[in-house]
Amino acid sequence: MAKFEGVYVALVTPFTANFEVDYKRLYELCDWLIQEGVQGLVPTGSLGEYATFTPEERAKVVETVIEASRGRVPVVVGAAAPSTQQVIKWVEHAKDSGAEGVMVLPPINYKPLRNEIISHYEAINKVGIPIVAYNNPRDYPTDLTPDLLEEIAKFENVVAVKEFSGDIRRMHDILDRTDLEVMVGVDDLSLEGPVVGATGWISGVPNALPKEGVRLFNLAKDKKIDEALKLYRRLLPLFHYDASPQLVQYIKYMMELAGQPVGPARPPRLPLPQEEYEKVRKDFERAMEKVQY
Repeated sequence: MAKFEGVYVALVTPFTANFEVDYKRLYELCDWLIQEGVQGLVPTGSLGEYATFTPEERAKVVETVIEASRGRVPVVVGAAAPSTQQVIKWVEHAKDSGAEGVMVLPPINYKPLRNEIISHYEAINKVGIPIVAYNNPRDYPTDLTPDLLEEIAKFENVVAVKEFSGDIRRMHDILDRTDLEVMVGVDDLSLEGPVVGATGWISGVPNALPKEGVRLFNLAKDKKIDEALKLYRRLLPLFHYDASPQLVQYIKYMMELAGQPVGPARPPRLPLPQEEYEKVRKDFERAMEKVQY
């Protein structure tokens, strides 16, 4: 049985109009997502704007999400940081706070050597909490190829990979060559991933549309392809925004449209041109008009 199965939401972080973390709203958001049926929560990832946090904010965000989950769903904490030692600190904090796992990128500040990547995961493995390796060659200098993942998977606590390359063939190769669970990393492979064997999806747009995301993933996993395709094709224009560098602004606006406002993005992210929001609104309304259960 997969350890991290189903739809895990890569949480946005609510901010006030003055760009302060809105912990009360974060708690409410987690509670709503769980009530809507999501199977897990992932705070302090890229979508959560973790890089803008003070250490105190980052710790409190993690603790708030774990408190809000109340053991109902697993919490997998994003633990990216510039140095291995800093990552270990955040992994230890996640473990001590009661998280069920952590999501860990390879070194993020430069293109590391192979032995540096393996040593990075080896050091984190020693903390003793389940690890989801995060492959995101679109935004970071390292590509965790199936060959590399074969090596990393030898560490007992590396149990899964979030696959964000956007290449469905990667999922086949990983499943063939390792015993890792594969979690879909890009929203616009949320149908194809479970069809080929991905057991989880670390998702963006389901911040705004959790019920639809869970339904889509379950239909695809159960091989109910005709039903899944109808829903997927209506949601697909929204899913494409998840792979954009402006995903934070896009998804926060979707949440506003869904009646779950979470405030602005924190600078250096700024509001987008109005025509961008208009495109999102049209795609959102089109999706909602056509979604039928």
